Amino acid sequence: MKTTQSLGILLALGWIPSLAAIDRPNLLVITTDEHNFRTLGCYRDLMPADQAFIWGKDAIVTTPHIDWLAKQGAICTSFYATTPVCSPSRSSLMSGCYPQHTPVVTNNIPMHESVVTFAEILRRQGYATGYAGKWHLDGLGKPQWAPERKFGFEDNRYMFNRGHWKQLEDTPRGPRVKARNAKGVANYDVKGADEESFTTDFLTDKTIDFIEAHRDHPFCYMVSIPDPHGPDTVRPPYDTLYQDQQSRPPKTFTVKAGSLPSWAQPSGGFSGMGKYFGMVKCIDDNVGRMLAALREKDLLEKTIVVFTSDHGDLRGEHHRQNKGVPFEASAKIPFILYYADVVPAGTVIHEALGCVDFLPTILGLMGVPTAGTEQGRDTSELFRSGKAPADWNDIVFVRSTGQESGWLAAITDRYKLIYSTADDPWLFDLQKDPDELVNHYGKPAYRDITRTLARQLADYGQRYQDPRITNARIQSQIAALGE
Repeated sequence: MKTTQSLGILLALGWIPSLAAIDRPNLLVITTDEHNFRTLGCYRDLMPADQAFIWGKDAIVTTPHIDWLAKQGAICTSFYATTPVCSPSRSSLMSGCYPQHTPVVTNNIPMHESVVTFAEILRRQGYATGYAGKWHLDGLGKPQWAPERKFGFEDNRYMFNRGHWKQLEDTPRGPRVKARNAKGVANYDVKGADEESFTTDFLTDKTIDFIEAHRDHPFCYMVSIPDPHGPDTVRPPYDTLYQDQQSRPPKTFTVKAGSLPSWAQPSGGFSGMGKYFGMVKCIDDNVGRMLAALREKDLLEKTIVVFTSDHGDLRGEHHRQNKGVPFEASAKIPFILYYADVVPAGTVIHEALGCVDFLPTILGLMGVPTAGTEQGRDTSELFRSGKAPADWNDIVFVRSTGQESGWLAAITDRYKLIYSTADDPWLFDLQKDPDELVNHYGKPAYRDITRTLARQLADYGQRYQDPRITNARIQSQIAALGE
């Protein structure tokens, strides 16, 4: 039967909501929370040994399924969280806008109802849409299942607003946290978790269920796994898989505070990598399950699969844990995109990209018009060809939490310029100093690049109304560079 004949019959039956969705790819977005990029084999493969094995040459976790996505699609080596903290980063990924416009500039601020997400755009185009896992864009509710404000994710039964719950379950009243204390209060206990109740497995099951339910119609689904964020606990057998590995603190763990800026001061210790690796391994195995489900239903070649995270985790680098600072392990995040026959296998993208670029880029790859409210760039040509357009400007802008005070960074594939309302400026040369220990700001050899980045940072601040750029200290430091 010809396509036009089939289309006419389906329209007569009344179950195709939009012609725009016909013959368009499905979209599966897999995101993790607080994920260090060095835990993925596909990233280690692109790095020198001293950077790939910072916790010891034998202290690694293998990630064959995520690596397969990278080898068969594209991997971005310089993809940055627009703000390396949960809520702001997520708001930028959803909207294509900078946090001051969503206006989620720190955790637990509700995203404004006027925000148009990529899911809402696809829903309007006739896609079946859904979401499972941590949301963190609806205020203080915890866990707060199925928030009333869906932002385009129509099936949000398994969306919870906040928390790093280790066990979930279905009940006649809907999903809930399975682990509870004697008084019935939900907690993060991992005791008793199995392959059905452990959160990563549970959310994968729901993802596969959604794929099965919508296998005959274009769909957009996002699964947000709350690991490998702390607490560093995971179900058996992953809890002991790496217990015999001897992980050591990264070499920057012993750096002296000295004249470091306030945002770089040592904070936190190093508790090893065993359980963190276990969480990552569990995630990779479940990515494998999702890919297997797509293959079994003959959907993999019809589906764009994205793997990313909301921010990184320092895991001992610079004597710090967690995130929130412009160091690579905090601000740089995994970003891998598979799209058969469109994105060439083995594509490596070194150009600097950020969360604000996701919405226009993914819709560009899908051939779907945006709502015109995004502030990021459509970088789909990078993924299609692996080459930057002639007019490409290799730069992203990253900011700390909050509004007026804090730090602001302009980052390229090689350089990172950081201004702060409380400190002197810093310039890292990531090629010569991947450990980010040397400040090149003010050195004659770096004067031109410093001026260029500073000028573009000022332009960003004015164009996108970032109040931090109006800070007197930052303004005077940029002005001192001259023209």
